[in-house]
Order: sequence, then structure tokens, then C-alpha cells
Amino acid sequence: MGSTVLVARLALADMRRHKIQAAMLLLAVTVATATMALGLSLRDVSDALYQQTRAATAGPDVVALSGETGPTVTSTLTSLADDPEVTAHHGPYRIVYATLTTRDSTSSPVVVQGFAETPGTVNRPLVTSGHWVRPGGTVLERGFATALGAGVGDHVTIAGRSYPVVGIAVTAATSIYPWAAQIGPYGGPSDYTGLAWMTRSDARALASSRNLPVTTALDLKLRDPGEAEAFLAAHRGPALRANLHTWRFTAQQDMVILRNSQPILVVGSWLLGFLSITGVAALAAGRAIEQTRRAGLLKAVGAAPGLIATVLLTEYLALALIGDALGLMIARLTLPAVASPTASRIGAAELTGATVTAATVLAMAVAVLSTLRPTLRAMRTATVTALTTTAHQPRHHPRLTALSALLPTPLLLGLRLTARRPGRAVLQACSTATTMIAIVALLTLHAQPERGYGLDGSSLLPNLRGEHDRRLLLAVTVLLIALAVVNTLTFTWTTAMEARANMAVARTLGATPGQISAGLSAAQLLPALPGAVIGVPLATGLLSLFATGNAVEPPSSWLLAAALATVLATAALTALPARLAARVPVAQTLSAETA
Repeated sequence: MGSTVLVARLALADMRRHKIQAAMLLLAVTVATATMALGLSLRDVSDALYQQTRAATAGPDVVALSGETGPTVTSTLTSLADDPEVTAHHGPYRIVYATLTTRDSTSSPVVVQGFAETPGTVNRPLVTSGHWVRPGGTVLERGFATALGAGVGDHVTIAGRSYPVVGIAVTAATSIYPWAAQIGPYGGPSDYTGLAWMTRSDARALASSRNLPVTTALDLKLRDPGEAEAFLAAHRGPALRANLHTWRFTAQQDMVILRNSQPILVVGSWLLGFLSITGVAALAAGRAIEQTRRAGLLKAVGAAPGLIATVLLTEYLALALIGDALGLMIARLTLPAVASPTASRIGAAELTGATVTAATVLAMAVAVLSTLRPTLRAMRTATVTALTTTAHQPRHHPRLTALSALLPTPLLLGLRLTARRPGRAVLQACSTATTMIAIVALLTLHAQPERGYGLDGSSLLPNLRGEHDRRLLLAVTVLLIALAVVNTLTFTWTTAMEARANMAVARTLGATPGQISAGLSAAQLLPALPGAVIGVPLATGLLSLFATGNAVEPPSSWLLAAALATVLATAALTALPARLAARVPVAQTLSAETA
């Protein structure tokens, strides 16, 4: 039998024997790599979606916007098209500022652009539903229409006049919804605004009938799009009373709605990876004696140290690679919705090679860091010692023993279990603190004031960026809590299995099953309590790195309730495995230890 086949068979056999541990590692790596891949891909995917939309709609390289109208403005803007670097242009065209209301009385600011019925060579919006503008009708930008819940055939009221929606389209000439205005009326600041198109005559009639604010725009196509910034520098000055926006500026504006999404996902993947390492490390530590004996058997039949290390690590690395592949697949499927929450862009989203590499490195790190210490210990143990090894005998501390004897029985048992395994207690505290960081972040995000996208900040059109951030943070928090729950159950069961002989002796000395169960729970609560307390300031410090100057802190009562709920949840989670472990008959446990 070749060494490769031997390693594969041993790894598969071990996976079948320890299905729960294999499933836990697979789950942990999958969620961690999926979250990291999403976080690292947001900027690249956002740029890619803009570029695909720009190519499909003949997006301009430069957009010139003037807050004024009239022959002088038109002449000034038209002079930009005479530059030798300009190969094509569209406009000047009018932009009318109005209010749009749907049938269900949802109102929003809107800018109406007057376009020709036959689009030109520059800035040709792509119709995704219905058809292009016709007299008496309007076309809505797809992100805006999605937010309104409007479709082809519906009627909307713009500045008091009813128009049928004849089409839905996308464009790369403006920023995504709700930043379609680019500049406000008369060149001032803009508010959250949607985009609609009408024929030139309809836009002119709309503006004149209600005396609405009007601005003027011109779209330019350059010989070399990469020289857009140089074009701006050459024409910037007091003589040109207009704002010039390059295609790069528009692409960067698309990331505004994702400003908080990337930190949520990237930091969340770090926390998920850390929880994965703590949970799998606890399981690996619980199997330390078994792995040591397994290494001794391999040494006894002549296996080299390298082969032994390969056998012990292959199981974890193989599961990590499978989890990495599943995580990348999940990230690939969910990436379009995460990277483009407003439906203003079109195109496919792909993961980059750098993202795949980073996610794979994270998966390998989870597998190696959580199992490296037990593997090295097994390799360094002599063959005879490995074959005859028994449970580690804890050191006795007379003063600590005398002090703990004064405590109630459950607390005494819990304190001794914690003191004998300080490393595991630290892992449990860190796991609780990590969970608290996510919970505090979620509470902090919900405490922030939010202005809706509707008219005058109405929440009838919700703030998409805030909703998107809350959904992402909620998903990350749920995943963190799920891993923390698994870790808590793992810590409790592993501690119970390792301490079954000591607990059996305690029962022979008079401890009841209820006291044993309470002691096992106390062994998890003792480190969970400081973890919950430390997690709050850790979360506050971490959030301060990403918070804006006007960020609002959540009420102290919320934080106190979250910490208390975390501790109580830990107590509830430890009750069942502790109760099951305490029900094992004393005679059965002691006979198994002496067999």
C-alpha cells in the first residue's frame, strides 16, 4: 500500500469515527471563508459592475453639470465638445428637479432628464423592461423603480401630472440610486434623489408648467478615457461655471453605499475565524490522548515522523479545503446581491484570484492553528509512553485547595475544573468576548439615527445603506452566535469527558448528580462572565475605528442586558450536556478508568 493511499484511508476512517468534529470544522471554515471572500470582493465587484454597465450603456467619460440654464450656459458647455480630446458628446440636455409620487402615496425627489426618442452614441440608457421614452410617458431608472415598487404599466405623478411608466432602464452616466442628481438645484447640494427620463419636449413642458428648478448637463466621450482627470485639470477655472465629473468619480460613488459593508464582512470573517480556531482547538485537545496513542501505534509499525504528522493533519486540512470550496461557492452566489443592493447596475460578479487565495489561507490557518499543538505533542512523545499514556494528572495546590473547600460544592467543582484547564478557560472567555463584540456592534448600528430616502427624509422609502448594513451585520452576528453555541457545547462536553473520573470520585464522596451538573456548568460560566464584561469595552474600541464623528452610542442598559443575556444563555447551553454527563453511573465510569 502506498503512503498516499494509507494516509487517505486513515483520514477517512478518522472522519467516520468523529463525524461531529468533522461537521463542526466544515461549518466553521465554510462560514469564515464565505464572509471573508464577500468582504474582500466588494470593491472589485462594485467596479466591475460599473464597468459592465458603462460598456452596455455607452457611458460618458466626463459629465459637465451647470446649475444654470440659458444660451450662455449652453454655449459654454458646448465649447467643451470642441476640445481635440473629445470624440463624441451628448447634449446639452436639461435636468428638471421635481417630486414623484406613486399610487400608494410614496413620494420621493426625482430628477427628470430630457432625452431624444432615439438615443445617440454617448449615454444610451439600457432598457431592461418595456421601451424607451415616448411622448406622454416616462422611463424610471431601475434602482429607483425597485425602491418604489413600480413597474412598466404603472402610473406615477411628477409635479402634479400623471405619467405612465413605459420602461425601466439603467445608466452609467449618474451614480446609483439614490444619488442620481449629482448636483442640487441651481448648483447647490443634492438630496437623496431618483432618476427618470422623458422626451425633451415633455421635460421642457414639465419645467415650464410648474416653474421647476432646471440645470443643464453635457456628456463627453474622450479619445483616451484614462486621461479624464487631465481633461478636468485643463478646463478647471472660473471661466467654466460647471462641475465636471469623471467616470472614475462615478465608480467611486457607487462604493458609498458599501462604505460600512466591507468592514462588517472583513472584521466579521476575522472573528468567525477566531471562533473556529477556539472550537476546533478544544475538540483537538479533547482527543489529545487518542491522537498520542495513534501516533505511538504508527511509530511502533515503523512510520517516520513526517508520515505521522501527515496522517494527523490530513483530516483537518482536507476538511478545511472542502469548507473553503463551499464558502467560496456561497460567496460567489450571494455576491451580486451584497455588492449591488440598489439594482442600478447590471453584469456578473466574479471572485478575484487574490480573494480566493486569501480565503484559502484563512481556511488553512484555521485547520493548522487549531491542531498543531496536539500534533506536535503526539509526535514528540516516545513510543512506549504514547502507547501507555493516561489522562494528565493535575498539579495540587494546597492553598488553593484549602480556599476552594469553603465554597459550595457546585462552585468548588467548577473552580477546580477551571483551574486545572486554564488554557481552555481562556478560550471560553475569548469566545464569549468575541460574541459580545458582534452583539454590541449590532446594538450600536440600531442606535444610529437614520434618514429615509423619501421626500423630506420620509421612511416610506427606507435608507437602503442602513438596511443593507443591518442585514449584513445581523447575518454575521447570527453566524458568530451559532459558532459560539457550538463552542460552548463542545467545551462543556469535552470537560465532562476529561473529568468523568474526578466527577465519579466526587459522587462517591457524597456529591449529587445535580451538584455535578451544576459544577460542569460553573466551569463554563466562570470564564464566560469576565469574557462578557471584557467584550463590551473591546467592542467599543473596535467600533471607534470605523465610527463617524456624529455616531451615537447605544444606551448602557442595552449593553448590560446583552452581557447578562450572554451569560444566561451560556448557563442554559451548558445545562443539557452537563446533565447528560452527570447521569453516567459511577461504577461504569470507574471500571472504565481502571480497565
